[in-house]
Amino acid sequence: MSLKSLYDRQGYVVVPNLVSPGLHQSLQAACTRVIKKTRDGIWTRRRTVGKQFPPYDSDNPDSWGVQHVMHPDLNEPEFATWYGSDALLGVVTELLECGEDKLQMELFNLLINPLSHEFALRWHRDDIEGTATEEEEREALKIPHYGVQWNTALYDDDSLFIVPCSHTSPRTPSQRSLSLTQLPPENPFDMPGAIQVHLKAGETVFYNNNILHCARYSPQRNRVTLHACIGDSRGGSKRARNILQHDLKWMREQAFEDALLRRIGGQDGIRLNEMRKKLLHMADNVDEDQVGYSLSG
Repeated sequence: MSLKSLYDRQGYVVVPNLVSPGLHQSLQAACTRVIKKTRDGIWTRRRTVGKQFPPYDSDNPDSWGVQHVMHPDLNEPEFATWYGSDALLGVVTELLECGEDKLQMELFNLLINPLSHEFALRWHRDDIEGTATEEEEREALKIPHYGVQWNTALYDDDSLFIVPCSHTSPRTPSQRSLSLTQLPPENPFDMPGAIQVHLKAGETVFYNNNILHCARYSPQRNRVTLHACIGDSRGGSKRARNILQHDLKWMREQAFEDALLRRIGGQDGIRLNEMRKKLLHMADNVDEDQVGYSLSG
């Protein structure tokens, strides 16, 4: 079975060895630096313990994620190098069934373990609220997705739980009862059909972000996992809310374009900048300040 067929059938697929050994080490070092900046309060764009979904606040000093790792102010070109790598984009274009000329730059964040808090995300689909009725959920799941999301583990990571094949069908009554609450699950395996995704360092799980999923974060387990997505520009503005809710206005800045074209440079920099332009085109066709948020909590 092809990678695309497996992805379409089960809603996710695990791919090894997309990060070369040299780049893997460079990404680990870059992550160490940006995590320190985040925990020291130098980089304030972060996912805050106690807040599951955007908009994030600063109420808790502990963090479970670093936002916008390609931002030029972080000055870490390894992230853009990975985001635009041939190995990664080869899988993305296969899963989206499109050419590179249709790829749209979107999110690139970093998932990390909190320092002093146990934290978890509730069972959810990224762009369908848990309170949706069965019919609303069924109709929403029919909408073409026009994007793919992935986690790349730089160290072994077993934080993610998913329900395979749930990206194509509404929740059962028992699944619904466990995903209506704002609270994370005490035991993720109580969810019918749930499995735990065990990633070895260097492995990547690509998944439909409307698959039913949750995650656990512990200060006892080191987590340094690249968390990103790329869209297919043929979808127009269908992904606008899910993507622009994370506040990507900084991608309009000349400094970011310069970082791509001069710091990355060559054909890779040009390719990334073309992907950036497609994101800006989508943003230009909606009101960025009125797109709202996909989920609450």
